[in-house]
Amino acid sequence: MFAGIARRYDLLNHLLSANIDRRWRRLVAERLRPALTAGTRTLDVACGTGDLALTLADAGETHVTGLDFCRPMLEVAARKATQSARAIPFIEADALRLPFAAETFDVVTIAFGLRNLASVEGGLAELFRVLRPGGSVAILEFSHPVVPGFRALFQFYFTRVLPRIGGLVSGSRGAYEYLPDSVSRFPDQRRLAELMREVGFGEVTYQNLTGGIAALHLGTRPGR
Repeated sequence: MFAGIARRYDLLNHLLSANIDRRWRRLVAERLRPALTAGTRTLDVACGTGDLALTLADAGETHVTGLDFCRPMLEVAARKATQSARAIPFIEADALRLPFAAETFDVVTIAFGLRNLASVEGGLAELFRVLRPGGSVAILEFSHPVVPGFRALFQFYFTRVLPRIGGLVSGSRGAYEYLPDSVSRFPDQRRLAELMREVGFGEVTYQNLTGGIAALHLGTRPGR
């Protein structure tokens, strides 16, 4: 499914969100900026076409690595990195079995990918495993709108309008029907924070974005 929409993925992300997705990614980089210092290592899991990885690389002097299981997405990401003169390695691998030793990275991020994993808890455990003590994690994901009137309006757009536009532009309506379905089954803001704490993350906080359409969860791995 992801391979089939890779070529139009960026266009549709920006079109269907009215470019708000770019602002969300910039916020992730801004919140992590103090940790993105020279010599640190950052891993962007489920990096897709590389938008967040590139944003993180632009925000600091950290060495960024992108990882995804979909090769056509990674090919797009690699082209974008080359065009922007960024030396970002992109690795094809499974987010539930990250090919890195424990405590390898200072910062770990995942944007709009955690809900696609077969196990949310397993994905969180892997993020925790590869993060160094004292390191930071950031999870940007679609969530559950918190404003009642806005929630109903967004649900109509998300379940009725978005699949039609996404299907017309990408040629795969199923992929854009999968999107709202996967979000509806994903833990809400508070439950995701609880799951992060259960895995071992500390200092867990979250920020609703655009009325709760998305949420940014932050945490750390305790210790030094």
